[in-house]
Amino acid sequence: MADQAAAGVRGREDGREDVPINVGLLGAGTVGSQTARLLVEQGDELTNRIGRPIRLSGVACRNPSDVDYPWLDKALLTEDTEAVVRGADIAVELIGGLEPARTLVLQALNAGTSVVTANKALLAKFGPELYRAAAAHHADIYFEAAVGGAIPFIRPLRESLSGDRVDSVLGILNGTTNYILDEMTTKGLDFDVALKDAQEKGYAEADPTGDVEGIDAANKAAIVASLAFHTDIGIDDVAVEGITRITSDDIAAATAEGKVVKLLAVVENGEAGVSARVYPALIPLDHPLASVRGSFNAAFVHAEAADDLMFYGRGAGGAPTASAVVGDVVTVARHIAQGSTGQAIELYNDLPKAPLSASQAVFAVRFQICDRPGILAKISQKFADYGLSINGINQDLQPTPHDPGYSGEIQTLRLVTHHCNEVTLRECIKDICDFSFVVGEPSILRVME
Repeated sequence: MADQAAAGVRGREDGREDVPINVGLLGAGTVGSQTARLLVEQGDELTNRIGRPIRLSGVACRNPSDVDYPWLDKALLTEDTEAVVRGADIAVELIGGLEPARTLVLQALNAGTSVVTANKALLAKFGPELYRAAAAHHADIYFEAAVGGAIPFIRPLRESLSGDRVDSVLGILNGTTNYILDEMTTKGLDFDVALKDAQEKGYAEADPTGDVEGIDAANKAAIVASLAFHTDIGIDDVAVEGITRITSDDIAAATAEGKVVKLLAVVENGEAGVSARVYPALIPLDHPLASVRGSFNAAFVHAEAADDLMFYGRGAGGAPTASAVVGDVVTVARHIAQGSTGQAIELYNDLPKAPLSASQAVFAVRFQICDRPGILAKISQKFADYGLSINGINQDLQPTPHDPGYSGEIQTLRLVTHHCNEVTLRECIKDICDFSFVVGEPSILRVME
């Protein structure tokens, strides 16, 4: 209420309290259409919150004739993206991808027009450039919806924790992969079946590569790492593993051990430097992230003073994501009404990036082997040769059918290591794969301790 009152006073002083704040919308897809709906249907309420009227001034889309929503005035629709940006006080970029998104966002910022975006790929690749442009031209850039959909996570990381030191963030930041893994766990589905189900229900795209290979989560990890550690971390700095190699055997072994498999985005500021990684991991059932089901997202933050914080909610979907977009629009509009801007994003640190050789963890390794006498001894000897210690062995899982290329029955052999160096482990496994009795590619999963 104090903000609203202050905005009203300032508005009366400069005679602009009745002058609308124009919002130009780039994109009228799933999120864009719902953003337009909220802006139109809640216009009076938003005006009260801002202290000035807010108006949708233009909507740019590829095929205006194909757009038909009852809440959207067709006269606002155009293919001219630059015109929409020029006519806006706030440009909302929801077209996705790198270009023309980067050009349009820079055009807006360089003109002093504030930007709201949900484009994680754009921010992961060009974030520092955009942040500098916003600061140089006294414009805002907000992007709550780029990470975690409707979850209010980026603003707390960017502002609420600005007086603290964030040490690490680990999260489930992709709803598609979480849904697939959850279906594999609860229904015993194979990966391909669970993926098809996700596509049929609209949780996965026709081309799911960006999700299942971890690329979407990696973009979000880069954004989170940059904000958490105030240093330039781009998509090229993120090590990525997806979930396409996760099998029902991995899920069954996890269940037997009281764990679940989740695709995690993990950013840390450790002794070796900043690391940002995306990988599937085994999580104990008593960890808060283990209970994140379906297409929901969650982020677990550890800060020096605040200790552990968890953010949870819907990570995707038109209406939930639009909620975050419009929340940013209201924040930026309040700044405009008050003649101010929000806190700039300053990447003032130049922290070293931790090399892969610094990665240490406990690992679960699954081999498909042609079962013959002496195999276990040979594998154990290789581990010993590399100075790696085996903590447990499981050879009781259901065997796969016979492979005509081998005389022995194909079995699943699963080893769990003690805490070890990841690079050394992968070199050891590569060596083991040269044995004729190893079939296909092994699965390597980190175990959260």
